[in-house]
Amino acid sequence: MPIARLFFPEYPSQMATIVEVEKLALDLPERQRATLAANLLESLPAILSDEDEGIAEALRRDTDLDANPDRTISLEQLDSQIRGRRG
Repeated sequence: MPIARLFFPEYPSQMATIVEVEKLALDLPERQRATLAANLLESLPAILSDEDEGIAEALRRDTDLDANPDRTISLEQLDSQIRGRRG
């Protein structure tokens, strides 16, 4: 007996389509969807290229902000700075 049948005996034996899987996933509570998304992303091979060091730069900045949270600004402060540059 397939293991899936042991845990989900009401589930049909044929393979679910991507549409069915997506519907089931979207019906999950937010925390479970986030966990599922993280697990799926971690299961994929790395496809991003770091040739331009963009990813490395983003990770460096993220680490810097974690170490120096006083350097962050709120969305309102960013909007104010942008408005100040325009006018």
